[in-house]
Amino acid sequence: MKQARLYLVAPARIKAGALADMVPELAAAGVDIVQLREKEMEAKDVLRLGEPLGAACRDAGIPFIVNDRPDIALALGADGVHVGQNDLPIEVVRRILPAQIVGLSTHAPAEVDAAADTEGIDYFAVGPVFETPTKRGRPAAGLELIRYAAALGTERPWFAIGGIDEANLDEVIDAGGRRIVVVRAITAATDPPEVAARLRARLDEVPP
Repeated sequence: MKQARLYLVAPARIKAGALADMVPELAAAGVDIVQLREKEMEAKDVLRLGEPLGAACRDAGIPFIVNDRPDIALALGADGVHVGQNDLPIEVVRRILPAQIVGLSTHAPAEVDAAADTEGIDYFAVGPVFETPTKRGRPAAGLELIRYAAALGTERPWFAIGGIDEANLDEVIDAGGRRIVVVRAITAATDPPEVAARLRARLDEVPP
């Protein structure tokens, strides 16, 4: 996780087509991690769509993460799960996935502090930095939370998340973000690998 810079969170089907079909190009363009997020879908359907995506990630040599559901991650043989503040507690997640990657969302300084020290998680996400329709009703945490996380100096990897795209990436970098989670900037693109490559190139201009 420490080497990861560009983390894609996406549904199984994006604007340009089936995500599984694009994983080889996305990985070649610099995407380090893929997370499947299907908030409104029944578990059986997530399993059906997750199987080819997980296989594509394995073939490409990048981690495959499942959003929210450690049980589905276990069933898919995924590399890990990402949970929120109101999902299963980390100690319960670890009973289901004792050796896999576990990530946690944070939205406030106290949550960032806890995530930096909590046993059982491998990375955390900080945001949403900017307002985003993927988190309706949640106000943007702003760049100040990125500055706060950067000032901690934690060795645990963390990612800025929320409305990040090519237009505002420099603001995130200036605030101290060195790893980013991207959703719409790639999922809504007509050429996702091209966008991924440009985002990664900008990230690579600054040290991790």
